[in-house]
Amino acid sequence: AESIILETKEEDGYLITPQALQDCLDQAKTNGQNVKLMILCNPSNPTGGVHNQQRLTEIATVLEDHPQVAILADEIYERLVYNDEPEDEHVSFASISQNMYDRTMTINGFSKAYAMTGMRLGYMAAPAPLAKAATTIQSQLTSCAGSISQAAGVAALKNVEESEMEANVKIMREKRDYVISRLKEMKDVNLVVPPTGAFYVLPDVSSYYDGDDTQLCLDLLQNKRLAIVPGSSFGAPGTVRISYATSMEELGIAMDKLNDFLEEVSAE
Repeated sequence: AESIILETKEEDGYLITPQALQDCLDQAKTNGQNVKLMILCNPSNPTGGVHNQQRLTEIATVLEDHPQVAILADEIYERLVYNDEPEDEHVSFASISQNMYDRTMTINGFSKAYAMTGMRLGYMAAPAPLAKAATTIQSQLTSCAGSISQAAGVAALKNVEESEMEANVKIMREKRDYVISRLKEMKDVNLVVPPTGAFYVLPDVSSYYDGDDTQLCLDLLQNKRLAIVPGSSFGAPGTVRISYATSMEELGIAMDKLNDFLEEVSAE
C-alpha cells in the first residue's frame, strides 16, 4: 500500500480537522487512489495532542461518506490525558457510532499506562473478520505474547487500583507542566498549543540552525549528552520531540542542558 500524508497544523495542535480529512480524501479520489485505511493515533505520539469526543464525532461524520475506509485507532496513551473538562477526556473512536464500531480496529497495550514497556504486551479489538485475519498473520510471526508478559498483564488489570492510575496521571501532568514552563523561558522556542496527553512535547525550534532540527539534535547530543528526537522524523521539520517520561530530577538536568545549549548557539 502507498501512504497518503494528511498534513496537520501547529495552530490546530497538530490535530486532524474534519475539513483537512475531507480535502485529503477528495484529493486522493481525484488522483485515482483508493483509500482503504485511516490510521488515527489518539492521544498522539509525537505531539501529545488529544482528539476529544466532539472532534472524533466530526471525523466520523466525514468517514460516513467513505464506507470503504477502515480505521486503525492507536489508543495506547488513552490513560495519559490531562484535560480539566469532562468533555475533553479520551474517548475510544469505536464508541462514536455503530458504523465506526463496525469499521474500527482498536490497538492498545500495557507499555504506557502500566509502564510495562519491556513486556511487549498489546492487544487489538476489531470486527471478527479483521481479528481473524490478524491472528492468521501473527501465528506465523510471533505465535503469541510471552506467558510471563501475559501473567504480568493480568496482574496489572487485577491488582493495580484506579487510585494508583490517577496518581500516576497527576505526576505525569506535573512533569508536563514543568517542561512547558521551562520551554517558555527559552528564547525563540515556541509551543503554540500545549499537549494534553501522552508524555511528549513538540516545540518549534526553527529559529535555530536555520530550521535544521536534525543537526540541532546531533550537536545537542554531542555537546551536552542530551538526546531528543528531530521533528522531521515525524514530518514536522523545525521541531523537536521531548519525552518527559523520566524523573523530575532528570528533567531538571535535561532542561538546564537544553537551555544552556540554545544560549550558546545564540551567542555564536
